[in-house]
Amino acid sequence: MLGLLAVVPFAASAEDSARLILHRGDTGHVFTVEVADTPEARASGLMFRKELAEDAGMLFIYPGKQKISMWMKNTLISLDMLFLDRDGTILHISERTTPLSTQVISSRFRVKAVLEVVAGTVARLGLRAGDRVEHNRLAPGR
Repeated sequence: MLGLLAVVPFAASAEDSARLILHRGDTGHVFTVEVADTPEARASGLMFRKELAEDAGMLFIYPGKQKISMWMKNTLISLDMLFLDRDGTILHISERTTPLSTQVISSRFRVKAVLEVVAGTVARLGLRAGDRVEHNRLAPGR
């Protein structure tokens, strides 16, 4: 994330991992994600990781809706980023980010969360804005 430098990668504990479902029409795709819901965890993100499974990712949760700016500095793998509303609706997608880049990746809209998955996931599943992510931390009223 811009303005926050972390030298140690975030390592999620077992209780930080959670089931998430990416919904495309009537089809759901199950993922296991690490939840980054503190400033420190969000700053570290997936930095320094050398690989990410096709059914894994990281869900960044923010205290409220806000415009988010991210970058790929110290991130070694290309990612797809899904910018989410409070209820998990995908508002914007940035595909195939460039590893190690300091180019700003903007949410474009005020969002509650960002889901990062391995690059190519959006194309493989045919995801687009308006599709939905289901997770127990993304629900109306949160």
